Amino acid sequence: MQITLDLPEDLARNFAADSGSLTRAALAALALEGVRSGKLTPSQARRLLGIGSRYEMDGFLKAYGVLLPLTIEDIRHESEAAAAFTK
Repeated sequence: MQITLDLPEDLARNFAADSGSLTRAALAALALEGVRSGKLTPSQARRLLGIGSRYEMDGFLKAYGVLLPLTIEDIRHESEAAAAFTK
């Protein structure tokens, strides 16, 4: 799907030098809000942004203050996986 945005001319000039950065910024904002609101999973947002790994996506979300809720089971699973690497 293609989406068209109408921007005030003075604001559009801020992005005029690199229209690719405007597209990237709009996609990033959409992905962040999607995850924040629960409309997108981190995996779906990662696909939208073309981010290669789950860890890179976690870093992207954290950089923008989007922290994912963790359950005790999530933490237990992560620690068991980490412990397996130390053996």
